[in-house]
Formats: sequence, structure tokens, C-alpha cells
Amino acid sequence: QVQLVESGGGLVQPGGSLRLSCAASGSIFSIKAMGWYRQAPGKQRELVAAITSGAGTHYADSVKGRFTVSGANAKNMVYLQMNSLKPEDTAVYYCKADDGLVDYWGQGTQVTVSS
Repeated sequence: QVQLVESGGGLVQPGGSLRLSCAASGSIFSIKAMGWYRQAPGKQRELVAAITSGAGTHYADSVKGRFTVSGANAKNMVYLQMNSLKPEDTAVYYCKADDGLVDYWGQGTQVTVSS
């Protein structure tokens, strides 16, 4: 079992920055990849960024060049640095970890980009 706790969300003006953190506990040795997803009201949950245990990364086209995912090498923390935020980035952001068999989710943290 893996437990995930996100933090760092909040309200920010367009063009601003936020850094999300995800703390993993439990069977962290089994984690193969971690990622950030988001879900806006009325929309499906979507992948934002992911990082593997080998430090390979993947980003959604909508956030490339603005967001950076890091930290999975330690297998107990993963971060999402979000720069040049836009109103369309407003959503609940979720941390996800997978061990190749099971997906584990955090409770989510709200990010609101508004003037």
C-alpha cells in the first residue's frame, strides 16, 4: 500500500507560479512511476506530468515549457513546479503513484488561477 498527500495548492494570479508537493509513504520501494493529474469542473481527469523511477518525464502538450515535474528518484516526494499559470490551469490536482499493478491516488489540492 502507498499513501499520498498533496500540498501547495492555492489561489494565484495569471502569470504566477505555484509548487505542488506530494509525499508518499508506505511501500514506496514498489513505486515505478509517479505523476500529476488534474480535473476541472465538468471535465475528465487528465494527465499533466509524469516521472518514472529512472527519471524519465512526460508532459501534456498544454503544460510543456511551463511545468516541471521532479523528485521521483527519492521515491518519497514528487514536485510539480508550475510557472506562467493560466486561468485554464484551474483544477483540482491529484498525485498518482503506481507499482505496476495498482494505482494510488492522493486526495487532491485545489489550484485556482484568477485575477
